[in-house]
Amino acid sequence: MNDRRRFLRHSAAWAAAGGLPGVARAAVADTRSLSLAHTHTGERLELVYASGGSYDAQALGALDHFLRDHYSGEVGRIDPALFDLLHRVRTAVGGRAPFEVISGYRCGATNERLRQTRGGGVAKTSLHTQGRAIDVRLPGVDLADLRDAAGSLGLGGVGYYPRERFVHLDTGRVRRW
Repeated sequence: MNDRRRFLRHSAAWAAAGGLPGVARAAVADTRSLSLAHTHTGERLELVYASGGSYDAQALGALDHFLRDHYSGEVGRIDPALFDLLHRVRTAVGGRAPFEVISGYRCGATNERLRQTRGGGVAKTSLHTQGRAIDVRLPGVDLADLRDAAGSLGLGGVGYYPRERFVHLDTGRVRRW
């Protein structure tokens, strides 16, 4: 298992540094897609959200709606860099199943309610309220491998919640917990 984790770490870092062959690098940079399944709403979404150097505005709108606050229904604007982070993590770990989304955007009222009822497990200034965080798992990929691959990219925060069965990813400063 340690060899697999080491391979994943090095592969993700190599890919992030542009170590892919020219044709593969162009293909990765040219079209970026996501496949998601929401654990609370039961919705599924698969789409291309960027091509070349530009994001598809309609796809971003669909992703914003998909990742809405599932408690209140409020839709927030999600940072497109979060989608790029998910795409890069998926590339690093492989797998075919959609990311299972536990939590995306959270409005301030939902975040405060969760802070009061979750025993300190929710940050007062959560990046979820800014559309810069997502909690996910990926069927067929060990949670620790998902965490390690995301952390090896050095692109934001990575939180590991094995008991709750998810990894938190965000576009904030680089940190791990």
